[in-house]
This record gives sequence, C-alpha cells and structure tokens, in this order.
Amino acid sequence: MAFLGAEERVISFPWDGRQLTLPAETYLLQYGYPNFFFHITTAYDIIRHVGVPLGKRDYLGLYDGVFQ
Repeated sequence: MAFLGAEERVISFPWDGRQLTLPAETYLLQYGYPNFFFHITTAYDIIRHVGVPLGKRDYLGLYDGVFQ
C-alpha cells in the first residue's frame, strides 16, 4: 500500500549546490536505476579484482538455467 500512487510523487534532492526536483518516475529512470547499476557493477569489478572467481553468469544470475 505504501507504493500506491508513487509515480505521482515528487522527489527533491541537492545536486551541484542547488535543489533538484523531479517526478518520481523520472528520478527512478534517469537517476535511481543508473546509480544502482553503477554501484552493483563497481562492487562486482572490485570483488573480481581481488581474486574472487566470478564470471558473467554470477553477475547475470537471474538468467541461470534459462538458456540450457
């Protein structure tokens, strides 16, 4: 129930010394998702760099078994 009408909300946050205000959908698609995937990818890269044996299938785990 907390998400009912969430697409109608307005998100406001500081950006480069000013206040940026966006509709929730715009915030999610243009700021939230890219920021989330940047951090997930960076964590994956760091973990691989320190020697953990991860591969593409570990990153794309959602698809594991779909194409077999």
